[in-house]
Amino acid sequence: MTLGFAFAAMVVAGVVLTISSLLVLRAGGAHPAAARRLAGPREVKVGRLLDTDTLPERPVRVVGRIRCRDPLEMGDGERLVAFHRDVEVRIDGAWRTVERLRESRSFDLWDHDGSLSADPSNAAEPLIVIPKVWRGDASELEEPHASSVARLAERRGPITEARAITRSINVTDRLLLLARAERDGSGRPRLVPPDGGFLMTNLELDDAMRLLGGRHHRLASAAIIGLAVSVALLCVGGIGALLTAV
Repeated sequence: MTLGFAFAAMVVAGVVLTISSLLVLRAGGAHPAAARRLAGPREVKVGRLLDTDTLPERPVRVVGRIRCRDPLEMGDGERLVAFHRDVEVRIDGAWRTVERLRESRSFDLWDHDGSLSADPSNAAEPLIVIPKVWRGDASELEEPHASSVARLAERRGPITEARAITRSINVTDRLLLLARAERDGSGRPRLVPPDGGFLMTNLELDDAMRLLGGRHHRLASAAIIGLAVSVALLCVGGIGALLTAV
């Protein structure tokens, strides 16, 4: 009976540690699942995918430059293929979304050996780029956000803060894309989103991995270790509890 109780306690501890570790990762802005997806596949050149008779079955990292005939014109000469913006306000200590804007344009990823088409509307979130973050008072927001915030304040109560987080991919960026290669109806290779969507970054791989690690790298590392320990506790405790119950 004592041994069974000990195994049950291990299971409970594993559950608590799992929840705590996930909360720490979320609070620190870490994205461990995206980091694993980006780090795992091998990197291939555009030309290799164009020249091979057998395309890789698994997702690959493809690096190249962007060519887009119809980019998003943002003014001041800024031309984008992906634009993500989230406008949020803080109410009762929690952030609530006022606007969630997603715009994109299809493009070709190219190098000196050729090009492959891709549609970033199927990109996973977040875009792995250095975000532009604005913070201020909710009264500084302009229309149409101001009206939305006023209605939200009537229903939910006082709004203490506002922020806008913008992530974008420029046509001038060197792009690293996690994608799956397949042939279209004419037999030409193209890039399609793998399970979970494209991962897109204009950073070098090491920098992208650091960004996915969140703002507090030591806390993120501790949380990942905590997840590993929690899995061990759940496995040992669960198996032990079953064996002692027999």
